[in-house]
Amino acid sequence: MGQENERQKNIEAKITADSLLFFDMDGTLVDTNLANFLSYEKAISSVTKSDHNLIYNPDQRFNRSNLKNAVPNLSEHEYDKIIKEKESYYDEFLPETKLNEMVAEILFKYSKSHKTVLVTNCRQERARKTLNHFGLADKFSNVFYRQFADNEEKINKFKNAISQLGVLPNLVIVFENENSEINDAKIAGIPSNNIIIV
Repeated sequence: MGQENERQKNIEAKITADSLLFFDMDGTLVDTNLANFLSYEKAISSVTKSDHNLIYNPDQRFNRSNLKNAVPNLSEHEYDKIIKEKESYYDEFLPETKLNEMVAEILFKYSKSHKTVLVTNCRQERARKTLNHFGLADKFSNVFYRQFADNEEKINKFKNAISQLGVLPNLVIVFENENSEINDAKIAGIPSNNIIIV
């Protein structure tokens, strides 16, 4: 616990009066990996009518790529159906999500005095359900959900939020856990020193 407290102090030392705090949700603010996996597992079973003996790996988020490897030889229609059903099963597994206490503590503390922004690639409906489950919905001054460009390409969520808010990237402190998103934060001009890897 001492190490966590020390880390929190070091993080808070970076936060100045002008800082804006950007929080990712899945894997950063809230550990949703198990709920996500169980939702997929139930959807796969429902669509394929068979048990595929999937193995949960807490260090890896189960996603569309894993789905095609875990359950090969399905049609695109079946994959799409699994993804759609997975979203509807998420409510059932919300109790399996866990709040990252240290990150949440920083959010609670600074939401009173700073601009705190949720910047997530999570779909709006699922993000709202998760935030409501933990009483976090009112802790953000702005919220940016998953967005795609017209050509279906994923948008750099940090670049988008910085542009929409009209803020300087060097004032942003980011809480993030995914390497590709950490790279996007750097591309958006956020200094490496301001990126807190969770």
